[in-house]
Amino acid sequence: MKSPIMPTYGRQDIAFVKGEGSWLIDSKGDRYLDALSGIAVMVLGHSNPAITRAIMEQSTELIHTSNLYKIPNQEKLAEQLQAISGMDNMFFANSGAEANECAIKIARLHGHKRKIENPVIVVADSAFHGRTLATLTATGNRKVHAGFEPLVDGFVRVPFNDIEAIKNVAKNNKSVVAIFVEPVQGEGGIRIPNVHYLKELRNICDQKDWLLMLDEIQTGYGRTGAFFSYQNYDVIPDIATLAKGLGNGVPIGVCLAKGKASELMQPGNHGSTFGGNPLVCRVASAVLDEIERQNLSERAGQLGLRMKKVFEDRIGSLNIVREIRGIGLMFGIELNEPCSHLVEKALEKKLLINVTAGNVIRLLPPLTITDAEADQICELVSQLIEGR
Repeated sequence: MKSPIMPTYGRQDIAFVKGEGSWLIDSKGDRYLDALSGIAVMVLGHSNPAITRAIMEQSTELIHTSNLYKIPNQEKLAEQLQAISGMDNMFFANSGAEANECAIKIARLHGHKRKIENPVIVVADSAFHGRTLATLTATGNRKVHAGFEPLVDGFVRVPFNDIEAIKNVAKNNKSVVAIFVEPVQGEGGIRIPNVHYLKELRNICDQKDWLLMLDEIQTGYGRTGAFFSYQNYDVIPDIATLAKGLGNGVPIGVCLAKGKASELMQPGNHGSTFGGNPLVCRVASAVLDEIERQNLSERAGQLGLRMKKVFEDRIGSLNIVREIRGIGLMFGIELNEPCSHLVEKALEKKLLINVTAGNVIRLLPPLTITDAEADQICELVSQLIEGR
């Protein structure tokens, strides 16, 4: 029988029915070590007691009212994020793509306020910002664009981690209003810019009256050793977007703004039926509480350094390994050849990984992973590469 689900995913022939911490159990009862955490979503692991409790308690009280009314849980979460981020205000959505759409709209409002008729946003090659028409256009992957033309106007693309390219755009395009990048490119293969990159972007934006917009959807929540990746570089953006791990599996997205960017949205400019409802905000608050209580940002930074060294010592000298990249619990092991077949081989070892950009093994384990589980990931991934 043909499936009633649109075939938009190349799914593995496996169904998970239960989760426990860093482990998933399939319909046959087999256990798999989750080194991907739902693509950077399950930062606290599966079936976390604090998150389960928050869902259960809130579901017996109130799930939804709409944004026509005040939502105390939303206001509490906003205050928590404000204190952590250094930002001024925020809009709550349901996903990363929606949060990024909000950021794009704010940038255009900024441009029109400056009397720029056709505002332009600078984005990066190999970026990923979502699959709505605007975020798809901002995404730097031709395969993602194919079949959806005409794309949205108002974007110009430059190589990632290339300040000179941005300076050249600034000289030749007077309609630019913002720069929109990921602090670390996730789908692009865990591409980590040089330590001065974000600060140089900040300086350019200040000089040109552009907005600096950072997509923290994959890098936030402590994954890179600080709650926001930009905090590693002593930079504060005008806009930052969150989703994924903020809800630990419950759909939520947030667009945070500061300074002039925080003053542009007015009643009627934007909205969401489900965004920031009582349930998701209660859960997200619990996620923040747990990250702080367990000091998971610092833990991710320390454990990430240890795991990276293990990889470098074990497989770093192999001819097949081009580069090992990592920051916190975010790893990309780039090989000299395509390696998507290793996803299936990892399943045989009861390990869940991902291959992105065709030849990069991507690892995004839960922040709550134990030392023993981290060692097991290092061992199994090393075996995969050695026996490819």
